[in-house]
Amino acid sequence: MKRITKLLSIALSFLVIGNVAMAEEGDVQSVDTTTVSEVKQAKHHRRYNRDDYGDWRFRLGGYGEMLYQHFDYGANRFYENGALKDNRSEISIPRFVFALDFKLSPTWILGSEVEFEYGGTGSGIEYEYEEAGEYEMEVEKGGEVALEQFHLTKVFAPWLNLQFGHIIVPVGLTNTHHEPLLFFATTRSEGESTLIPSTWHENGIALFGTVRKFDYNIMCVNGLDPNFFSRPNFIRKGRQSMFETSTMTNPAMAARMDFRFIKNTRLGVSTYYAPKTTGNSSKKEKMKDIDVPVFVVSADVQVQNKRFTGRANFLYGRVGDSEALSKLNLTMPKSGKISIFPRDQVAESALDWYAEMGYDFGNLICERLSLTPFISYEYYNSMQTTAGAVVYDPRFKRDILTVGLNYKPLPNLVIKSDYSHRWIDHGNFNGENTFSVGVGYMAWYTRR
Repeated sequence: MKRITKLLSIALSFLVIGNVAMAEEGDVQSVDTTTVSEVKQAKHHRRYNRDDYGDWRFRLGGYGEMLYQHFDYGANRFYENGALKDNRSEISIPRFVFALDFKLSPTWILGSEVEFEYGGTGSGIEYEYEEAGEYEMEVEKGGEVALEQFHLTKVFAPWLNLQFGHIIVPVGLTNTHHEPLLFFATTRSEGESTLIPSTWHENGIALFGTVRKFDYNIMCVNGLDPNFFSRPNFIRKGRQSMFETSTMTNPAMAARMDFRFIKNTRLGVSTYYAPKTTGNSSKKEKMKDIDVPVFVVSADVQVQNKRFTGRANFLYGRVGDSEALSKLNLTMPKSGKISIFPRDQVAESALDWYAEMGYDFGNLICERLSLTPFISYEYYNSMQTTAGAVVYDPRFKRDILTVGLNYKPLPNLVIKSDYSHRWIDHGNFNGENTFSVGVGYMAWYTRR
């Protein structure tokens, strides 16, 4: 309760600071709380508005990121006192996304998006350190090519649209604003990306629309596979992606509402609920006596004008029958040291909250310069509470302070750098420091 109160106070301070900054700089008139240029670049949010009833026929574009990171700690955090001191660096292409929209008629829109993560597909080995210093070997894709979106949208009116196919599940702040120009740090929110799928995309059907300053999105999608839930990642790896088809024996409902009743401020609420997930299990013959319901709720706020940006997000998730699921998951099949399943215990609940703010003072130096220092703070715990015999591990409780700088040489291109310090269990284990440099872009070409 104290953390919720703290988050609400931070969100309130954003509103106050943001309104003060707006009074100084003047308001930005736009359809979203992002800047006008960012709105134009973010069309693939698939939230079609009045502008999309125009005479365009074809849109081609996408976004991508490049990332360098230096760590002063080892990859294994599960020694007695936490990660050992180390000096190591990594460089990667976290994602390259290619998107294509085609208007089949004035009211039928085909949307698609393909994502290449970490260089595409291949054969890889992943070492899992979660067992307190022991590790197991797991064969996975060395990178991924994923169909992130592929859907048809029928436009009836601005307030009523129907969409079906492979669609984004708009739960949390990151899943709805995941492009690199829409967050400050070199990486997406660590907590959200750890606890729930990110970017979360499933097969299903959705109704969405805009009524004045209110947006809504209600959908039914295929559910999660509980055999891939785990202590370090909560429900994140439960998204069905291992097989060619997705099981929809136990579907899930998701919804999101965004309010823009305060000028240059967006308030969002989202939720996900699956009353039962065991019908989606890879080994459902083992899951006959339990339901394993999943519930996630999130609330976020963003305040933005020409120079100031503030964001905050709160996310809570709960898994029912977590003790029984943990016992069953430990019996999942394994061949030698190789397993496709985490074979791990699962917490009853997980929690994440974070807040960030930045101020662009670039044009105080030069008219076209965009230079934004920022600060963010995040807390998350994939084992916030446990049930019965599930063993609680305090090393999954993490606080992260990040400071950094964004430079935009172009409206759709950003160069980022940041430094973050991570406290494990409020400092009871070794701290971790990371220095990162990244580049991100978003680009669209429209043909009429």
